[in-house]
Amino acid sequence: MYRSEDHRTFAAPSENGVEGPGEQTAADVWARVKRRLRAELGEDIFASWFGRLELDSVVEGCAYLTVPTRFLKSWIESHYADRVLAVYRSETGDVDRVSIGVRNTLGRDPAAGRRAAEAPRPAPAASMAMPSIAGEMKSAATAAPLEERGENSDLGGAPLDTRLTFDSFIVGRSNALAHAAADRVAHAQNGQAIYNPLYLHAGVGLGKTHLLHAIGHAVRAQGRRVIYLTADRFMYGFVASLKAQTSLAFKERLRGIDLLIIDDVQFIQGKQIQQEFGHTLNALIDAGRQIVIAADRPPADLENLDERVRSRLAGGLVVEVSALDEALRTSILTTRIEALKTIHPTFDVGPNVIAYVARAITANGRDLEGAVNRLLAHATLTGSAITLETAETAIRDLVRNREPKRVKIEDIQKLVASRYNVSRSDILSERRTAAVVRPRQIAMYLSKVLTLRSLPEIGRRFGGRDHTTVLHAVRKIEKALGEDHALSDEVELLKRMLQE
Repeated sequence: MYRSEDHRTFAAPSENGVEGPGEQTAADVWARVKRRLRAELGEDIFASWFGRLELDSVVEGCAYLTVPTRFLKSWIESHYADRVLAVYRSETGDVDRVSIGVRNTLGRDPAAGRRAAEAPRPAPAASMAMPSIAGEMKSAATAAPLEERGENSDLGGAPLDTRLTFDSFIVGRSNALAHAAADRVAHAQNGQAIYNPLYLHAGVGLGKTHLLHAIGHAVRAQGRRVIYLTADRFMYGFVASLKAQTSLAFKERLRGIDLLIIDDVQFIQGKQIQQEFGHTLNALIDAGRQIVIAADRPPADLENLDERVRSRLAGGLVVEVSALDEALRTSILTTRIEALKTIHPTFDVGPNVIAYVARAITANGRDLEGAVNRLLAHATLTGSAITLETAETAIRDLVRNREPKRVKIEDIQKLVASRYNVSRSDILSERRTAAVVRPRQIAMYLSKVLTLRSLPEIGRRFGGRDHTTVLHAVRKIEKALGEDHALSDEVELLKRMLQE
């Protein structure tokens, strides 16, 4: 075999000087290969992935093909390697391997293409010359994050944090439903999409991102394709694909997965990006692919998001991850401290200190993590035991920076009255019907725990009642909170509304 100057490869002449019946140019073979691929894969797939795949040269049994972007190179190598090689072999016995390069690195000059073809190359055995990264992409159980699959990929998925799994997630009353829904989605039989989309919303540091990563790990371990994206990565990927004129490839790649995870969806902006996001949701849901979304508020409150997208998000299962209750905060602190003790055996925090920190820090789990780190630093740097006094000093900045706003008794009365469909005058009155007594007692309890007013002062603000009446109400509600989970959730919600 030999190469001509116009990059065509010809069969060698026969012994009598007449070219044999099998003579054919490399261009002719490549044209037949492309026709076969078009017929086998269909017009849409062929146009998306093979329309810009070109033959550069054939050298020593290797067909060197080129594409305009690294993304196309990576995608074809990882998804259609065997198909291209099989079709090539069926058309000619002169090609036993294929290598794909990027034209903007090879150049469009024919001489540059030949120089690249003649350069020393790895010698793959009877298969396409693919980089090791393609092997990672074909190994579903150990699938790498998308940004590891191509340096300049149009769509870079964020990596999954190996620490954030279901095993490390601590379940309490405030997040039990969200955890159960996430676990069900992650371990759905036969990968069937359920609760689609699953939409989790919560404030900062309450565990929604932890659940997203846990779902991603569990699904990826099953050999299924997962993309985890923050809103800004989704927007960047889409804009980059538009600039590179690879938006079709971007869309096809995004829609060709098993699980799409989008975090902080409230930050998606731009009419065109939102439209594409909506189209992607529709395409994946219609194809039975699972979608998991997280945001800081429910879909109806995403005012900046397109109405059709909000409607699509609300059509799945919407679950709120509530504020961490004291029991859950205590569990988080205890678990974290026990984990650190395996590294620092002398790090010992008594239950009274843990209880104090759990009561003092109520904002979110990240502040609890910060509190444990401060306690650890104090213990290891000073060598002294952790007492209540040292704990107060260590976490003072966290407590000071998270002081709730000052709540007025009048605000409590108005909110409780509105919540329970009674008037504020009813709460202040002498009426003793059940519809009024329970709201009145809740308002008194909230006045005790959210304000610095004394019991006599609270009694005066509630129609001139005696302080013993207030004390009775507070104790009655405290007892009910331990027995009635629904009431406990209701009171926690009222606290949050008053402190926001």
